[in-house]
Amino acid sequence: MLGVVTIVSSGRELGRRDRKKLETRAALERAALELVAERGLAGVTVEDISEAADVSSRTFFNYFSCKEEALTGKSPMSDAYVGEAVSSAPSELPVLEVLRRGLREVADHIQAGREQWMLRLRVFEQNPSLLSRLVVNGAETERVMADAVARRIGVDPVANGYPVLVAAVASAAFRVAMMRWSVQSARRELGDLLDEAFDHLAAGLPGPADPSDPGPLRSA
Repeated sequence: MLGVVTIVSSGRELGRRDRKKLETRAALERAALELVAERGLAGVTVEDISEAADVSSRTFFNYFSCKEEALTGKSPMSDAYVGEAVSSAPSELPVLEVLRRGLREVADHIQAGREQWMLRLRVFEQNPSLLSRLVVNGAETERVMADAVARRIGVDPVANGYPVLVAAVASAAFRVAMMRWSVQSARRELGDLLDEAFDHLAAGLPGPADPSDPGPLRSA
């Protein structure tokens, strides 16, 4: 489920024009989700989405190549943010912890937009043809993470399998947290579920002695 969220680094000061672009993009995404949830994917056109967002179809295509892309919430800034989070983390931190911290910020951003994300997940459940886009987006985000990890530890990502493996594991932890969050209708914080998944990884994935035990929990 990675690669489907717009993130802006807290250290980046956006100008008025950039803020307006983000607002327009968000309005188009929201309109697309609401219309598809109501009518189904086949019953919604780019023109419908543009009209609902009060922009022209030409403006729509400045942000998205098709209506399906508007539904995923994928932003060109998302992968850049993930790579930056890995590259800028303190050097003493283990790689797995670096990825957890970066993804926790993504999770917190998603949590803040809980209502729209619940709608997005429902739209994807109702329209399985959209899932292939999530797979492609997730694969691209994993590649960005792997490249950033390789640079961080000074290895060749092609010759050394570690960066690709740890990026795939981190991505899987995020997907599991997202699935649990969706099934539980966001009754628990997404960030807490993500931390729980990473705690399992850090502990070496031991099976719980008690089936009702959620596993190692991060102390407050």
